Amino acid sequence: MPSRTREAIRVAVLADSDTRWKWGALTARRITATSAGPTGFVLRGRATPTARQLAETGVSADAPREVTGVEFLRAVRDAEARGEGYDVLVLALVGGTVRAVLQGLADLGLARRPVIVTGYVGVVYEKLTDGLLLRHGADVVLANSRHDAERFRAVYEGVGAGAESVVEAALPFLGGAPYAPVAGRDTLVFAAQPSVPATRAERAHVLRRLIGHARLHPGREVLLKLRSKPGEHTTHLEEFPFQRLVRELDPPDNFRLVYGHMGEVLDRTDLLVTVSSTAALEALHRRIPTAVLTDLGVREALGNHHFVGSGLLTSFDRLDEGRVPTPDEAWLGRQGVASDGSYEKAFDAARDRVAALLALPALPPITPYYTAETASGYLPGILARHRLDVTAPERRESGLRRIVREAARGAYRHGVQRVAPVVRRLGEL
Repeated sequence: MPSRTREAIRVAVLADSDTRWKWGALTARRITATSAGPTGFVLRGRATPTARQLAETGVSADAPREVTGVEFLRAVRDAEARGEGYDVLVLALVGGTVRAVLQGLADLGLARRPVIVTGYVGVVYEKLTDGLLLRHGADVVLANSRHDAERFRAVYEGVGAGAESVVEAALPFLGGAPYAPVAGRDTLVFAAQPSVPATRAERAHVLRRLIGHARLHPGREVLLKLRSKPGEHTTHLEEFPFQRLVRELDPPDNFRLVYGHMGEVLDRTDLLVTVSSTAALEALHRRIPTAVLTDLGVREALGNHHFVGSGLLTSFDRLDEGRVPTPDEAWLGRQGVASDGSYEKAFDAARDRVAALLALPALPPITPYYTAETASGYLPGILARHRLDVTAPERRESGLRRIVREAARGAYRHGVQRVAPVVRRLGEL
């Protein structure tokens, strides 16, 4: 088959949450030399974002189409049949879903398959080895920093898998104006995370300390930046939303809950505080003063161990006293967030890699590390859960089916956020 050298590169993004849609859409633009926006697909599931969440990402005026995994594969197959096949697919998904989609794409038997790109939406602090091996088989596995690229290659080489797919890049949503203090403004923003910390007691502790800080500093605006509203889900489940916990307290007037695009919130931030949110990297790139909390320990489960050596680890007691940490410049450089102009070239290698693959007469077969030979007791379960059989009869979509699906989704979210915590407390009696 001839290589695809046309100027208009067709790109599709498949994501499974609002944050991964943001990562995937922005990545697609940065790794391809095309002005056309990608065709967007959002995977139907427990974390399917609402229209509000998608709009809040600010990455596209066109909402992505909600699909099942099988519907996505059929869309790829049908586009190829029309002569409008996608040149690049960006899989912004969890590892197991990436592996299942890789299998589905291989089984399609396309005359010429797309270049497959995947990666991580932020800080990689858990399931590093398993997540990477599930993503192996993609043509490009993007690493968000030199530090990550070294770790990724070490994992692949350590199991005897090829590491040529690993390409160093950066988080695609870094940007914004460098920090500049504004006279009369003093705003602390806490970047909340849906599942970090996880327990009610730990989340209540953070909330109480934030409110206490606001009382100690009545001239400072303290904003709790939330990812989702009650009933919505993101990448991770949120059993104890801060919106509900705050009802049990009496915060002062200078403490508020806020939503919105993180970049816009950072425009008015003088100090960004978090446990381990990727928002810390966004703030550091803009030179906004940043603090990573140690109040709940420095633990792998929290993800703040990623910031060891950063100079950013601190506590509420120190912040209450007005002591703001100073970041380590060498650490910033390794994490790809140094504000030295290097970010402008951060995606050059990925862009060159994609262009080189598109120029090949034919792409090699998809060859993941996890196969029936290497993971006979693991891979079948992953593939079975996703059920990506494009030969199965298509299920007709109806208004009733949509209503039932939304009702079931709402019941699931209610169970996670209301019923599960009650059952857990009863079990502790």
